[in-house]
Amino acid sequence: MSFLRRFFGSSSSSAWLRALVICFCLASTFLIFSKPDNNNSAQNEEQSITTKRINQALQLLEATRQRNEELKQMIENLMSEKIDNNSAQKLIQKLDYNMRNPISMGGVMRSYDSVICNEPSLEYELMRRRIQNNIGELWNYFSSELGKIRKKVERTVPELQHDINSILILGAEHKRSLLSDMERMRELDGYEEWRHQESRDLSDLVQKRLHYLQNPADCSKARKLVCKLNKGCGYGCQLHHVVYCFIVAYATERTLILKSRGWRYHKGGWEEVFHPVSDSCVDAEGVHANSWPGRADSQVLVLPIIDSLVPRPPYLPLSIPEDLASRLRRLHGDPIVWWVGQFLKYLLRPQKSIKNFLVSGASKLGWSKPIVGIHVRRTDKVGTEAAFHSIEEYMTHVEDYFLTLETNGTTIPRRIFLASDDARVIDEARKKYPQYEVIGDSEVARLAGVSTRYTDNALYGIVLDIHLLSLSDFLVCTFSSQVCRIAYEIMQTLYPDAAHRFKSLDDIYYYGGQNSHNRQAVIAHEARNHDEIHMRIEDMVGVAGNHWNGFSKGKNMRTNQIGLFPSFKVNDKVETVKLPTYPNA
Repeated sequence: MSFLRRFFGSSSSSAWLRALVICFCLASTFLIFSKPDNNNSAQNEEQSITTKRINQALQLLEATRQRNEELKQMIENLMSEKIDNNSAQKLIQKLDYNMRNPISMGGVMRSYDSVICNEPSLEYELMRRRIQNNIGELWNYFSSELGKIRKKVERTVPELQHDINSILILGAEHKRSLLSDMERMRELDGYEEWRHQESRDLSDLVQKRLHYLQNPADCSKARKLVCKLNKGCGYGCQLHHVVYCFIVAYATERTLILKSRGWRYHKGGWEEVFHPVSDSCVDAEGVHANSWPGRADSQVLVLPIIDSLVPRPPYLPLSIPEDLASRLRRLHGDPIVWWVGQFLKYLLRPQKSIKNFLVSGASKLGWSKPIVGIHVRRTDKVGTEAAFHSIEEYMTHVEDYFLTLETNGTTIPRRIFLASDDARVIDEARKKYPQYEVIGDSEVARLAGVSTRYTDNALYGIVLDIHLLSLSDFLVCTFSSQVCRIAYEIMQTLYPDAAHRFKSLDDIYYYGGQNSHNRQAVIAHEARNHDEIHMRIEDMVGVAGNHWNGFSKGKNMRTNQIGLFPSFKVNDKVETVKLPTYPNA
């Protein structure tokens, strides 16, 4: 104890610490806000540096406050003489560490027993994304309502129609400016390094778990789940079927056995196109297989398609693992899409020949960034599962995306990658939009037609299409198409958060066979007409879809009312479920 008394003297330790903190903060503030005189620096660059330094200063002050409390507690414990010598020695060592390791200004700040990073709070990230989403919903509402008024007066008051057009043009520019500001704020808030690192860490964790699950120490004793690839549907649907099987395997701690021989897209099977789902455990022969749900002691289970699954477990989409939920909610705008994307990342590891084909295919097409990916689904979808959408509808949102990028005055080359199962769409786009570089392969589109899609060449074509769509900066498509949803899910593996990098002309994101999609009311709503529903704060609403006019449709689970409600008055309810954590992975 004499060491501490000599070090701090007889005066109050808290007063000494306050003085130390004040001096430290003044010195830190001087370092943060002082910068060299550089007349050649651009004004916007100076603003960027200043903003970053302000953020660093604020976080530094918070970390200093925490360290102050830690030091005060250590000193009080030692001065009280209520602890034994061993504990005292440990606390002295911790104190010594704090004194010798000042808080870093370089992005990572350390205290004696934890790492205090430049991390955003959950509340900050949720609010930032909510504002960004609501800017879009506000524009959806006003542009839709003004469009209705314009249609009513187009014959009776033509001059009013002109005024409405002017309002819409300036309103769209205002909306793009706000969205651009939100992106800029994200870049300058000091948390981008954390977002990228957290994204890598979470992805690495899940990939290690999947590898551990798929490569048991003794395959003969491993519990297995058999999944048959040849579901009677198209490529995107079959991929989602395999992901569903993999999620069930993960939840039940069973190695996934994928039966793919005689695959309708490639008779040789999955393993000739992508890497096997396991390096060491590829069959379930010699063991009796039970149908789902089997028994507790069933070593091998055979899984039906998701539409026939009874009973339905709670871990189906849209649920995410409980142990990852808090991290995912902070990192990502739509955690279930990230979760599905991780399974696709593991599954879609191309064989060397396919990898070379993807590289050469992109090169031959002249694919480069910046680029917007467009997927136009026609043929058998139109009139059965989806409505017809003209190329003009897609291109309206493409142009809006590029104009948003140009808000700061730069000029962005107009380039799109167009994938379709109708070759005529590519020619149409080139004729109608000569100012755009339209990248697309008419032959691939032709092979994607109903009569020729189940061939090797058609398979390679759709694999290339999805690959290039996922690499695009932004997607414009219809989420009624599984191909577009697959591309969107893969896109999540390429960014910390790509949840906002899309525009769907019809559905919101969904997973075929999913459990209910719920949103929670955060603002009360009184129905204004018989089409709308009442909502109290905290009411759960099962969502059926977004009409992209400021309103969504759903069912209030408290009142059983079905109808419309303002989209901005609810937040997504992230469903979580307790799943294995694979500590040995």
